[in-house]
Amino acid sequence: MRRRILVGLAFLELVLAFAGRSPIASADDTTGKPAKIDKLMQEYTDCCQFTGTVLVAEHDKVIFEKGYGYADREWKIENKPDVKFRIGSITKQFTSMLVLQQVAKGTIKLDAHLSDYLPYYRKDTGSRVTIHQLLNHTSGIPSYTDDAKFFDDVSRNYYAVDDFVKKYCSGDLSFEPGSKFHYNNSGYFLLGAILEHVTGKTYEALLKENILIPAGMSDTGYDHSAEILPRRASGYQQELGGVENAPYLDMSLPYSAGSLYSTVEDLHKWDQALYTDKLVSKELKQKAFTPGLEDYGYGWDIKTIPAGEPGAGQTSISHGGGINGFNTLEVRLTGDHDFIAIFNNTPGAPLNDMAKGIRAVLYGQEPVIPKKNLVPVLGETLTNHGVDAAVKQYHELKKSDANGYDFAERALDRLGELLLRKKRGADAIVILQLNAAEFPKSSNVYVSLGDAYAQEGKKQEAAANYKRALEADPKNKEAEDKLKGLEKP
Repeated sequence: MRRRILVGLAFLELVLAFAGRSPIASADDTTGKPAKIDKLMQEYTDCCQFTGTVLVAEHDKVIFEKGYGYADREWKIENKPDVKFRIGSITKQFTSMLVLQQVAKGTIKLDAHLSDYLPYYRKDTGSRVTIHQLLNHTSGIPSYTDDAKFFDDVSRNYYAVDDFVKKYCSGDLSFEPGSKFHYNNSGYFLLGAILEHVTGKTYEALLKENILIPAGMSDTGYDHSAEILPRRASGYQQELGGVENAPYLDMSLPYSAGSLYSTVEDLHKWDQALYTDKLVSKELKQKAFTPGLEDYGYGWDIKTIPAGEPGAGQTSISHGGGINGFNTLEVRLTGDHDFIAIFNNTPGAPLNDMAKGIRAVLYGQEPVIPKKNLVPVLGETLTNHGVDAAVKQYHELKKSDANGYDFAERALDRLGELLLRKKRGADAIVILQLNAAEFPKSSNVYVSLGDAYAQEGKKQEAAANYKRALEADPKNKEAEDKLKGLEKP
């Protein structure tokens, strides 16, 4: 999710390559904003396993771009701003733009229904779901990535678009369309299928012709694993015992919901294009940036930065992305034309916290110093000494170094997730029980604990925890769906 053009600086960049930074980041001023951003990003690299690229623009002008860690760990090839990353769900905003372009042509209507464009789709649900509801995640169609078995059983297999729609995007509605928000990859997969049926062209061709070429985004495209793609980053993941290569994912499956690659430099080109009307009219573009339920537009989160935070009162238009081996974030502060893009090829670093720290620098405030990540520390102990030793270490670190480590609930939740992925449900229960004890008012901790019990076949305990999650947050759709799943015959 990024962009940027360094025309005419190729030679200088080559000279500076050994320093692992771009010319913009290596200015002589050690007290200015670029230097402060660099210092902050290095802190996240040191404490939180961040490996990736960062680009920051202020008032439309790029003031900082740099890579950290390795694009390829095995060959020790460094990350740089022109390295291509999979951007995951940032893809959705490109899909929404393609839909709006067809709305402008009159070939798609936002209030028309799914079955109007996909004649083979089941009429009982397709006749009730509108294009608008697919765009803002209020369709009620189950998301294929919510299926606990999807990644293990399906994610490595190729599917043609219509075949995948029929098999994985056609479930019974989980709520009345338009009544609730539930983030939904099936909805955006369906939008890609609609675009292809309406235009007679592939999603990839539409993207290139209607967005990438007009915006000058030559380092962005549909990712195909088999292609030789220059400057492609490898994806990694944190495991209990350390970092390893991310598992394979057939890119026909994320499709129009998450299949693109890009650079931080190219995402800045995208940001700049969105301030113009060359891709779509101002009126239609505004529909994408109009918040609906849960402050979500068409492929964008739209929020007003709250009081007390850097840039308070500004409108933040943002989106994150997560896909095997990568997580990404872009933030547009449209009032001041500021832009932040962060790509990471070893997911785990808190990208939202990193962006908030960059915002602090941009608005003349001191960023919060990041805290060390507990997951690799406890994960190593778990691997070598067992779960009881990890619990003991957690309590010891909280007593001896409470300010040095990040003890937020996401740490133990992530550790539990890693254990569940390794089919170590009994150990996950111990860790997630600790998390529930530490954060008893959180709804999500009980969902995770319920998942651990469910993996161990303890349905009664799983149901009890999903119910506790709903008591803490009656709007927790994930807990509601999983509870219903347990109660089915």
